[in-house]
Amino acid sequence: MEILKVENMNVYYGAIHAIKGISFHVDQGEVVTLIGANGAGKSTTLQTVSGLLRSRTGSIQFCGENISNVPSHKIVEKGLAQVPEGRRIFLQMSVEENLEMGAYTQSAAGVDADLEKVYAQFPRLKERRRQIAGTLSGGEQQMLAIGRALMSHPKLLMLDEPSMGLAPILVEQIFDIIRQLHKEGTTILLVEQNAQMALSVADRAYVMETGKITLSGTGAELAASDEVKKAYLGG
Repeated sequence: MEILKVENMNVYYGAIHAIKGISFHVDQGEVVTLIGANGAGKSTTLQTVSGLLRSRTGSIQFCGENISNVPSHKIVEKGLAQVPEGRRIFLQMSVEENLEMGAYTQSAAGVDADLEKVYAQFPRLKERRRQIAGTLSGGEQQMLAIGRALMSHPKLLMLDEPSMGLAPILVEQIFDIIRQLHKEGTTILLVEQNAQMALSVADRAYVMETGKITLSGTGAELAASDEVKKAYLGG
């Protein structure tokens, strides 16, 4: 079943045509990744799906509903959560307060159970639940950003550059978390510059170049592609 279907997305920054007529889909239970060089339009695509930007044409269907003109906070309520590039946690709040902010779309009755579920997935956050979020390491902040998104019970979790700025060992940890979420049935749309890691977790992938989708296939197919190896995998 298609959770997300994007058709003929065209996005402009003033006179700059940033996204040029792209179409793609995400099925329930999949990890789909968008890879490409910096400036290819990957983050702009996610921001448009989540309602922060608008496409001039086409449609964005989420769970069968056209959300092209729905305000971003209403899109979260419908079950689409984004972990933004740069994490964007509330630095002056505690870890637990950040997680509670992620649950604003949920009834208060279930928040404690949801907190315990996130703490079971991220034991490090439980250890630091009273700690001010701005004092966490980069990897811990990324875990917190993902945990905060999970508090909204997303039908689709969108991750924007989750490995950015992290040491290699922490990148491995973050991708282990993505694999575990996938195993638990979470549907994920992943934007990532680390093409090798992204393709290793992806059921399907799309390559973006200058606002267009130029290649698509399974993660394994694109990882084995000479074109992708040359451009993105150092092959």
